[in-house]
Amino acid sequence: MPITVSIVEDNDKLRGTLARVLSRAEGFQFISDYPSAEDALKGLPRDQPEVVLMDINLPGINGIECVRQLKQVMPKVLVMMLTAYEDTENIFSALAAGATGYMLKRTPQAQLLEAIREVQRGGSPMTTHIARKVVSSFQQSAPSVPPTENLSEREQQVLDHLAQGFLYKEIAEKLGISYETVHTYVRRIYEKLQVRTRTEAVAKFLKR
Repeated sequence: MPITVSIVEDNDKLRGTLARVLSRAEGFQFISDYPSAEDALKGLPRDQPEVVLMDINLPGINGIECVRQLKQVMPKVLVMMLTAYEDTENIFSALAAGATGYMLKRTPQAQLLEAIREVQRGGSPMTTHIARKVVSSFQQSAPSVPPTENLSEREQQVLDHLAQGFLYKEIAEKLGISYETVHTYVRRIYEKLQVRTRTEAVAKFLKR
């Protein structure tokens, strides 16, 4: 089944470009787009997309607050921020509000589509640059020793690559294993570390 996607973006040109990309890409179904959070909060519960691409700098209610309100009425919707903002405050505010991934608008189309697939499959994609900011923030504030000792060597390798911001597909290529195997390792890592997201797993990894 195609992944159903909606867009919340106030830039008409970019919104149109994203809509065309999603409409033409195999395995995706573009279903709606909105220029403001207010319009999105009215329409998305009716549209019921699996994934929402969300800008931060919206007129009126901003994208982060939109995510927070949207998750209250659509707890299962997957929101990936697609923004020009790279500062740590916006990154963590978006993740805390309920966003699952955080990508930049300059991300190449092929990588953006792969990131949407990863979100739908249970991942939390971030550009390498964003992931490094997250890593840096955790390194500055991390106390001591988490329970990562029970991870296997391969699980440690996969987690290390997650911490560097690589997508599942890229990890599979670098380690010479299949995408499905990476997904299995990530599920085991989450279970062993008792976490639910890449961000939480990376946080514990950096505290080891």
